[in-house]
Amino acid sequence: MAQVLSGFFIIWLIIAVGYGVGKAGVLGPNAQPVLSRVAFFVASPALLFNTLSSSDVFLVLGPQLWIATLSAGVAAGCYLLIARFVQTQRKGSERMIAALSASLMNSANLGLPIAAYVLGDASYAAPVILFQLAIYTPIYVFILDSQTAKEARQGLSDTKVVRAGFWRSLGRILGTVLRNPLIIGSAFGLAFSITEWQLWEPLDESINLIAGAAIPSMLMAFGISLVGSRPLDKKHGRRRDTLLASAVKLLIHPVAAWLLSAYVFQLDAEGILVATVLASLPTAQNVFVSASRYNTGLIVARDTVLITTILAIPAMIAVAGLLA
Repeated sequence: MAQVLSGFFIIWLIIAVGYGVGKAGVLGPNAQPVLSRVAFFVASPALLFNTLSSSDVFLVLGPQLWIATLSAGVAAGCYLLIARFVQTQRKGSERMIAALSASLMNSANLGLPIAAYVLGDASYAAPVILFQLAIYTPIYVFILDSQTAKEARQGLSDTKVVRAGFWRSLGRILGTVLRNPLIIGSAFGLAFSITEWQLWEPLDESINLIAGAAIPSMLMAFGISLVGSRPLDKKHGRRRDTLLASAVKLLIHPVAAWLLSAYVFQLDAEGILVATVLASLPTAQNVFVSASRYNTGLIVARDTVLITTILAIPAMIAVAGLLA
């Protein structure tokens, strides 16, 4: 338990440094997006490559991947079921964004640091990252494309439009997956793990140095993003949606992962801890990116990201305390 608390302290300290830097404005107004882009496009792919190239590929593609898949499905399904009765005036696309807010984990920006410093191995986050990028992203991109196109047509049926929308959605899905730097880094890492290839030593050391920038960049960017945030503004009329999505993300999602890991896949204590802690991760910022892309559910996405991000680390400490 002391090691778990030590890991959380390290993470909170770096987040606090990021918040202080953001509050002081010493890095300028673009610090958060720049740090986030460095982490996402450069450092995180290097970290995933390093982590996966030295990992057992069968463990990465094993039960944790399917627990992440099923528990996210349970969380999204629970939100949509409950929302059907308590939010009757929402568009389908907005409900889908809210369901993503309740089930899509911040598996890179916080998942990698939590896995590295709390669970003891950054590779624990890899199955969740692979699930979200290779399985979940294509599914929700297709659904949002279809739903927003349907809403734009307002019920008009045009076979050519439907067919064009399908192929456009399919192309966007494939492009999203194949161009994603985290998928590319993971794919090369898995390939090196399977083939047992080794990089030329200077190149390997260069990648190691770049990978070392991933976690500090993610956590400091996250700390900067907290400056000036004010969720649950009453005038937007989305408090109930946000609170429901946050409750599902922080309660139902980890409980589902715990039940699946303990009773369906019957993992050992360490495996149960890994699955439950990672399912307790806050809502991914990608939900807000998707909401912006489709111009729907922006308030719920933004506020759920913030609320779950603030509450998730205390929640994960509680989970670790119960299961460690």
